[in-house]
Amino acid sequence: MTEVAWRNPHVYVKVETATDTGGTAEWEVETGGIPILERSGWHRDSLQPGERITVRGHPAREPGRTYALLLSLEKEDGSILQQQVTNSEATDTATSIAGTWKGNLANLANLSLGFRSIPLTPEGTAAQAAFDVNTEHPAASCIPYPTPAIILGSGFWLTQIEPSEDVITVRNEWFDAERTIYMDGRGHPENGERTIQGHSIGRWDGDTLVVDTTNFADHRSPYQTGVPSGSQKHVVERYTLSDDGKNILVEFTLEDPQYLAEPFSGTVDWVYRPDLEFFEFNCDPDVSSQYAPR
Repeated sequence: MTEVAWRNPHVYVKVETATDTGGTAEWEVETGGIPILERSGWHRDSLQPGERITVRGHPAREPGRTYALLLSLEKEDGSILQQQVTNSEATDTATSIAGTWKGNLANLANLSLGFRSIPLTPEGTAAQAAFDVNTEHPAASCIPYPTPAIILGSGFWLTQIEPSEDVITVRNEWFDAERTIYMDGRGHPENGERTIQGHSIGRWDGDTLVVDTTNFADHRSPYQTGVPSGSQKHVVERYTLSDDGKNILVEFTLEDPQYLAEPFSGTVDWVYRPDLEFFEFNCDPDVSSQYAPR
């Protein structure tokens, strides 16, 4: 092992190997983001240059490209490092929606399939066909995903909800996405500033938080790969704490008539995980640009 780049959104490990012709080749191995690795038992000093390691991974399809996606890594002492998904079970009981939450991967898988099957308008279809993932993907420039796409990553990346008197702040580890939900009765501003996460206003419907969001900035690929979102995008979300305080039911409806032929609704279950450390992402643009397929 020659180098570890311990940076987000993906940690990279470089490994020097012997070739069949008697020479050497350097392989670049892509792993997960730091929060995922930390929760899997990895740490910044888990690997040191000069160590002999054995890597299992999926190699790149391009001929001659020495690049792989990590499956597992075995050290000389026999210990194995993998990327593990944190258990989707609550570890405590919440009295409100405040706190640290993790998405249940069981229903997030269905949501992911639903996102990929949303019918598109002709403009959406044309934009998707013209998309160049190597040069146009916002994630390659560390630009966060907007809601509700950020909900899709909640099975891997934690969400924190922090209520105060007039606003509720919602943070997600993934690209340090942060939303402010105004709870003071204001409406959406006419011709207001358009931002990645939009302008959110909230109200309580009994014990359910209802959030209405408009004024989204254009985003080149927030849904299916290469399908943009535009100025007509509108999202309504509902957050309901379960009776036992262990879960939040997250329901949303997305409208984006410029690119999506019909509204899309989804449901996600979040579990209460105050035991997990919430990490700052601090996306590195140089590392992020490596993630785009080449």
